[in-house]
Amino acid sequence: MSLILKNISLFFGEDLNFIDNGYIVIEEGIIKRAGIGEYHEFDKKDTILDGQGILACPGFINSHTHVGDSVGKDIGVNFSLNGLVHPVQGIKRRILDRTDRETLVKFVRGSLFSMMNKGIVAFADFREGGIDGIELLNEAASGLNIKPIVLGRPEFYFDLSKRLVSKDIPRSTIDTAIAILKVANGLGISGANENTDEAMCQYRNLKNEYGVKNTSLLAIHAAESLHTSEFSVLMTGRRELDRIFDFLNPDFIIHLTKALDNEINLLAKNSTGIVVCPRSNGVLGVGFPRIAKMIQSKCCVGIGTDNIMVNSPDMFREMDYIWNVSRAFDESISAREILKMATVNGGKILRLNSGCISPNKSADIMFIDKNNIDLCPMHDPYISMVHRASEDCILNLMINGEFVYGNGF
Repeated sequence: MSLILKNISLFFGEDLNFIDNGYIVIEEGIIKRAGIGEYHEFDKKDTILDGQGILACPGFINSHTHVGDSVGKDIGVNFSLNGLVHPVQGIKRRILDRTDRETLVKFVRGSLFSMMNKGIVAFADFREGGIDGIELLNEAASGLNIKPIVLGRPEFYFDLSKRLVSKDIPRSTIDTAIAILKVANGLGISGANENTDEAMCQYRNLKNEYGVKNTSLLAIHAAESLHTSEFSVLMTGRRELDRIFDFLNPDFIIHLTKALDNEINLLAKNSTGIVVCPRSNGVLGVGFPRIAKMIQSKCCVGIGTDNIMVNSPDMFREMDYIWNVSRAFDESISAREILKMATVNGGKILRLNSGCISPNKSADIMFIDKNNIDLCPMHDPYISMVHRASEDCILNLMINGEFVYGNGF
């Protein structure tokens, strides 16, 4: 039995080609067929829905979040980057340490509902707290359709400004990392400035030895601010990315707000994914990532909304911010490319069978009301999605072929 959506507009395939009138055929949570025009191979058992006036868009993939700090919304926003989110000294650490588990679960779960309301079908979370942190997120996500990609982290950090007794991570941290790799989707490392060269090598080797082959991910923050870049050079004589490429070799890197031309070119050459968090960088006053250069260099760039204590998990706002700021800097990025960052590219970076509407992909689809007062008349569907659409335009969300709200549009 199939679910057939007819007379529907859609963004088709990895290039998000716009089809004004087409169809989508879904079976057992998977897109079996999609294309232009009428679909005639009906069966009596099929469910048919008329999509007149509706635009089917791949569901958003939020490629970087910290949902654990959902309880601390807007606390410390005027602090420096380190003052707010440093894993040892930041106010975020103090908030998490002083909040009971039940409260944390409650607010994390609320953030997951918020993401689904805003068209997000999957998110990658840098999950602090070791195994306990992973279990907390799993509890918060229990029974929800949204897909968490959990990148766990052992809570051990080096202080590179001090004389180190050992440059290796301790045995207990190794055991925690192994345990994380058995239950999570990979490791999310804080940053090069909290790790020695030897430690990054150890994390890379642990991921390769204990991670699930071809699916486990290794990711890290880097080059987020001028301070982090200068600290790295002062303490190690090298930039963060030089050390990361030599010793960690991650699957993707977060932020890169201060990445240099040669570093961006190296990211492209190594096929290392990039996840930018522009609104978070803006709130924290650290700049705007060089997205136009990254795209010109053929990097695969996704979007994350970052810490929920700093930002709402809203990909519509993120896309609009990129659209506006890039134009202000005279480095215009096409609306289609920005939409790909929020959908197709996120799927590629996180190795999900999601992110585009094409055969054999998961049916993870957002249904947009083309007649919404903010969109109608829709002269350019890409600009409409990036610059004008909001959660108010969403009629329903589908994850794995199931409507999240009700049974249709």
